[in-house]
Amino acid sequence: MTTATLGRGPMTDLGSAMETNAAAISGILDRILALDDVPEARIVEAMRYGTLGGGKRIRPFLVTQSAALFNVDSTRALRAAAAVEMIHCYSLVHDDLPAMDDDDLRRGQPTCHKKYDEATAILAGDALLTKAFEVVADEATHADPTVRVQLVTALAQASGAAGMVGGQMLDLLAEGEDGSLDMPQITRLQRMKTGALISVSCQAGAILGKASDQARHALEAYAHDLGLAFQIADDLLDVEGTPEDVGKATGKDADAGKATFVSLLGVERARSQAQMLADQAAQHLDMFGENATSLKKLAAFVVERKT
Repeated sequence: MTTATLGRGPMTDLGSAMETNAAAISGILDRILALDDVPEARIVEAMRYGTLGGGKRIRPFLVTQSAALFNVDSTRALRAAAAVEMIHCYSLVHDDLPAMDDDDLRRGQPTCHKKYDEATAILAGDALLTKAFEVVADEATHADPTVRVQLVTALAQASGAAGMVGGQMLDLLAEGEDGSLDMPQITRLQRMKTGALISVSCQAGAILGKASDQARHALEAYAHDLGLAFQIADDLLDVEGTPEDVGKATGKDADAGKATFVSLLGVERARSQAQMLADQAAQHLDMFGENATSLKKLAAFVVERKT
């Protein structure tokens, strides 16, 4: 894949760029998760089902676009992006389980535990998580072992108890709080559950490119505001979207009595807050000039999306 395909220069068509990037990610995932004729092939089938069933691939897009800011080789960027996507997909497989969010649909298709069974879904999620670390630890992702260690550390912190998993724990605990969480508590929950993986997606590109502290801080600030805008948009979709459009059940937060950005702010204030955060996120990237056009457009996309 050429550097232009991944968007080293300004993007004029975000949708086309995201589709191209998603296709590249699907291609590398297809190779990483190759299906062999072995007795345990069922687990690889479930891993493939959980990762190759579509999706917007926003997190891997963040990896490749942030890496492009620092002229990172496209093959390296795609491997890191695929690792992030495997961690994201593992979290979805586990989130959909009856012990978690208990969902039957994901991206308009039966969830992994419905397609296979609960035990297989649990194992598929476990295998995707560990495979992600195998990928970033491989020399093919970067020749410098220090860079690989930094990637492993960043992904571990983002996906573990101090990040995504911890956020999911807070989310489960919130179901018993009768919707009494306040704004700082919800913000912290979502920064961990959703924002941590979005943040590490931007960090990964900077790590691969051995970026300056100033550049890393700019991407960190961008990711912080983008993550919150993304979650508010998700909360709005849960209230206003339909299962057909969103690809999964809607209205579940309200049914569970969970506090969300929308329940605290109301629909209009939440929408206004999401737009403010998206605008603010884009401003953090001014130091990169036109090279950050696609990332700026993505900030607008996350609050305008209907799925």
